[in-house]
Amino acid sequence: MTDKTLDWISVGKTADLPEGRVKTVTARTTSICLVHFDGQWAAMNNHCPHQRGPLGEGSIEKGVDDKCWIRCPWHGWDFDPLTGKPPGGHEDRGQEMYPVEIRDGEIFVGLEPEPERERTVTDAMVETLTNWGLKSVFGMVGHSNLGLSDAIRLAVGDGKMRYYGIRHEGAAAFAASAYGKLTGTPAACLTIAGPGATNLLTGLWDAKVDRAPILALTGQVQTQVMGPGAFQDIDLQSAFQAVSAFSQPVLVESNHVELASLACKTALVEQNVAHLIFPDDVQTKPSDKEAGGPEGRIAPAAIRPAEADLEAAARMISAAKRPVIVVGHGAYDVREDVADLARKLGAPVLTTFKAKGLVPDDHPNAGGVLGRSGTPIASWFMNEADLIVALGASFSNHTGIEKGKEIIQVDYDRMQLGKFHPVALPVWGEVGAFCNGLAALSPRNADADDQVSELAERWQIWRNEKQTRLSEDHGSGIHSFAIFEALGRLVPDDTIFAVDVGNNTYSFGRYLETKGSQRVLMSGYLGSIGFGFPAAMGAWAATQDLEAFRGRKVVSISGDGGFGQYPMEFTTAVKYGMNITHILLHNGELGKISKEQRSGEWPVWETNLHNPSFAAFARLCGGHGVKVTQADEIAAAIAEALAVDGPALVEIMSDAELV
Repeated sequence: MTDKTLDWISVGKTADLPEGRVKTVTARTTSICLVHFDGQWAAMNNHCPHQRGPLGEGSIEKGVDDKCWIRCPWHGWDFDPLTGKPPGGHEDRGQEMYPVEIRDGEIFVGLEPEPERERTVTDAMVETLTNWGLKSVFGMVGHSNLGLSDAIRLAVGDGKMRYYGIRHEGAAAFAASAYGKLTGTPAACLTIAGPGATNLLTGLWDAKVDRAPILALTGQVQTQVMGPGAFQDIDLQSAFQAVSAFSQPVLVESNHVELASLACKTALVEQNVAHLIFPDDVQTKPSDKEAGGPEGRIAPAAIRPAEADLEAAARMISAAKRPVIVVGHGAYDVREDVADLARKLGAPVLTTFKAKGLVPDDHPNAGGVLGRSGTPIASWFMNEADLIVALGASFSNHTGIEKGKEIIQVDYDRMQLGKFHPVALPVWGEVGAFCNGLAALSPRNADADDQVSELAERWQIWRNEKQTRLSEDHGSGIHSFAIFEALGRLVPDDTIFAVDVGNNTYSFGRYLETKGSQRVLMSGYLGSIGFGFPAAMGAWAATQDLEAFRGRKVVSISGDGGFGQYPMEFTTAVKYGMNITHILLHNGELGKISKEQRSGEWPVWETNLHNPSFAAFARLCGGHGVKVTQADEIAAAIAEALAVDGPALVEIMSDAELV
């Protein structure tokens, strides 16, 4: 008779399991070894008491006593197929048994009613993370993070969080890094212990050196086996020490809620990497702690420069006839203040490559990108300037700010002021506060040159030259300018670009003219190939999480070398319906490295690539893919891809020399 106090759960059909066989089934979340032996059915706990080996993956074998036993596939422990009892003398190793009923060829297992879920350490910590504003997690569920993963699952079910299961942990870190660069708030990357955790490191370094907030959540082996060298046991705190501003294990006696709050605060305030280590056994410990949050723990960061510094800057500007503003990515949130100051001073605004688009190229004061990835416009105005006002720029050697000029440098980080060489006036303060304070002093020189008119002239010279470059044809592929001219013309004014590393990056910086409120994300100081497509996934996640980015189109750009680093993430984009258009410049080589070899008078060696058809690959993954071999096909192919509601890839056969 059916015991009505139990929950009877179907685990399959009798036809699914032949006589003399065992298999693993799941009832609710309980893993069960289902047995069909001697014309009878039995169900027992699937975990061998030795090391939790899966009995359902074992077999029924005859022992030396001629009796049949279920043999654990890991280490050979034996159990009676119908009672779960071990051979004589080992009664303490017997398996828990569950009642079984067969109804019309269907197998039912009876379980006690599921108890109310006990709140765990990771439940309390995930609640704290969501209170601090964490909305997206990129990661891979695995054996040493299952308790934490279950807490995240509940938060996703409650609509407090989104989870994206990636194919490689490195892509998770790049996606979270790009999310932080775009929004100024952290996303998280989730991994197991050992190799899963170490796979994060490149993306975390990308976030650290570009000052992007990010949370790394890594599983760890059980505390009882940490240290001696258990499977996948490495010293994660030491491994992450250099890359993280905060790295702490969550132990049984830890104030786990406070650790979660400090990790979030560190990521936000220091715009840096925060790392939490979760030993397997601690994740499911019960917790009665109330979740934490940011209330009373975060203050505004508007640092107004000293009045003496503002007055000194005003005097220097009023004496200059050709002042230029060089602005870095750190000033993006106050771009309107920068543009207003530029208008009042009649000064060109030159951006670092990371800040491309901060003042869009269609603005009257825009001078484009300065440096190796820049335009001759910016270089010309740098050469002619008699004063440089550097706002949130770090003086990278790739940017090439002329240190021999008179320089006013403004930064909220005092260590950045005059870091590489002395400047005429270092100003500690937030860029927006500096721009507003300076504008109120009206420091423009009445006799200053008309640089705005010169800007228009220089832009026209450059645009004419770009058009003449289209006549260059080596018969080896399409000119990069043709690609980026069409792309810049077709994309929306609020596009978010995620750019990889290589020749494609230099061409993007040089040729694509930004407009409106477009944003550019890149692996700036680390310069890591493979960044582009995972970064686009992070940017797309931000368009789902934050109203400020809702509905914005995400376009990623890479070469064949860059896309080849994480190609399977295209399936991730398909799985989650990510609306990303990827522009892939296929030239069959690591073109930037070939160029460097020639420049250094080295032979070109081992930079050629053996590639598939990337457009066909995209289609096999379930997305949109189109291949372009002629310049006159570019516009239609890009327009079609932009219209796709989901991941789309445009593979353009390009010339590695025409960049």
